[in-house]
Amino acid sequence: MEALSGTGASQGVEIVETELASRLVNGLRLAGINFMTYLPETRLSQILPIMREDSSIQLAPVASEAEGVSIAAGAALGGKQVACYMEGTGVYVSTYALLTVAERFGVPMLLLVSYVGSLSDQRNSFLYVRRGTRMIPVLEALGLEYHVLYDGENLETRIKDAVRMMHALKLPVVLLFTGEFTV
Repeated sequence: MEALSGTGASQGVEIVETELASRLVNGLRLAGINFMTYLPETRLSQILPIMREDSSIQLAPVASEAEGVSIAAGAALGGKQVACYMEGTGVYVSTYALLTVAERFGVPMLLLVSYVGSLSDQRNSFLYVRRGTRMIPVLEALGLEYHVLYDGENLETRIKDAVRMMHALKLPVVLLFTGEFTV
């Protein structure tokens, strides 16, 4: 109970992050996601311990985002409902795999992307801001549907909607997490 009534600002942030992380994982589960590749990063990393404890979603750590997209595509073609979790710069790294595997073979997958360098990124730094300002044009050039999530309002529904869209399109759909998710 002490953590819920914490006095420090950092404890309050931790509670928000933990709650959002739990809701995000629950949203994935409710939407039917049962396989996820990931390359850890800092903004959404709170989801990993929760997912490791949840046997309903099989996790596959990867060394590169391109590898993650390819592995997820193989799992999807084998009948899994897949997601790939990566940092925003991972979209650039995985572009070739998104075009040559996911798009060519019509593979539905959900990309969970921390939108580093966006205007609402609370941890913005010079290193990422230039890449963040180019994220939307890159996704549009790839022909990928995307939605920017600034807060946890209706999070589970938005995840479910994105999964429904990826199946309807038979293509990857991207959820970009910024704002409240980057505190």
